[in-house]
Amino acid sequence: MKHLLQQIFRSGKFVAGFSIFATILLIVFIYPLVVPDSPLQIIGQGTFFAPGIYVNVYDSISAPYYTLNLDEAAERRIVSRFKEEDREAMREWLVGAGLPESEIDTTNTEQLLDQWFTNFDPTKRLPGMTNADRNYYIRLNNSIEGLLSTEAAIIATKNGETAVLEESGTVPQSAYVNVNQVANVRVLPLGTDNFGRDVLTQLVRATGVSLQIGIVAGLIATLIGLALGLVSGYVGGIVDDIIMFITNLFIVIPSFVLLILISFSIGQEQRGAFTIAVVIGFTSWVWTARAVRSQVISLRNRDHVNLSKLSGHSIAHIIVRDILPYIASYVIMALILQISSGILAEAGLSILGLGPKTTDVPTLGLMMNWAMIYQAHILGKWWAYFPIIVTIALIAFSMNLMNTGLDQVFNPALRD
Repeated sequence: MKHLLQQIFRSGKFVAGFSIFATILLIVFIYPLVVPDSPLQIIGQGTFFAPGIYVNVYDSISAPYYTLNLDEAAERRIVSRFKEEDREAMREWLVGAGLPESEIDTTNTEQLLDQWFTNFDPTKRLPGMTNADRNYYIRLNNSIEGLLSTEAAIIATKNGETAVLEESGTVPQSAYVNVNQVANVRVLPLGTDNFGRDVLTQLVRATGVSLQIGIVAGLIATLIGLALGLVSGYVGGIVDDIIMFITNLFIVIPSFVLLILISFSIGQEQRGAFTIAVVIGFTSWVWTARAVRSQVISLRNRDHVNLSKLSGHSIAHIIVRDILPYIASYVIMALILQISSGILAEAGLSILGLGPKTTDVPTLGLMMNWAMIYQAHILGKWWAYFPIIVTIALIAFSMNLMNTGLDQVFNPALRD
């Protein structure tokens, strides 16, 4: 056993795949200990918050501030609040309002803002303008108001007796707070999804659930395929014909079509993660059964098997003691591929809306389904779907690398 493990871990492909897979497992186990939040907890009142560090504004006002004289601060403020598409939209409105296009310079911020505030009328409707366009211009007008101002912002509090706002402090534009001195700070490395939920927390939990589905489905498919393949290949005759007839029936009907039909018939409320895993397992055993059968047929007339027959051993004893050990490595490789296929099958089902129920636990496929329904790929909200694609690809890639590495170890024809 020790020598076998040494051979396995000498394979560069297996080590690379195992390292990727082990890293994913470590993250799945350790991250919930550090961030114990529920993966389906809604923390953002809105959709698709961009990745970043979110600082509580109320707490940052009361935090001690420091004066930093940074020349580029004003320019950065203008760039962040006054984007190129906003300038172009303002130019279109001003031209539509009758201002000569030759007098509008979108690169001259001060002149453009002066023209805008002089001419903009929120009640004026230009030809072809929709309500959505009108609301956009009103929001734009509010967001750029006071953009070039150099005065400090005034903090006012309400007088408890007179209910009149009174100045209690000011915040100069050169004031900066140390983020470590702000009470409430939340890091969202992957932002939030369409429901305002932390994508990273959800992704880690979804990866764990998808791995569980893949493992359960892979074990079920491998055990069914192994049992049928061993019996069919060794016993032969009418038993082999019956098993192969059933196997061929499942081959004729694509397994994914069966998955769709069975999942749809189960119903949304009954489709838990374990149920989906069992369904995937019971529809994915076919190729394992055929492959094991072919291996057993090549072994059943070997000398050690014939000797066991002459010794009077039972069929079960011969299969378990004299045949199974010789195909054990093949079964392990089949299990790895079945786990990978199970994860991909769940992702495909969930994208179609036939995966585990959405109120139970997240899976990688469900996250993709939510991102597609709310058009994250169209809106350019990459953090809602791209990390999921990368995670699925890494899992499948790592398992295929491990499988290739094991094949090189156990298959003499592939050894260097």
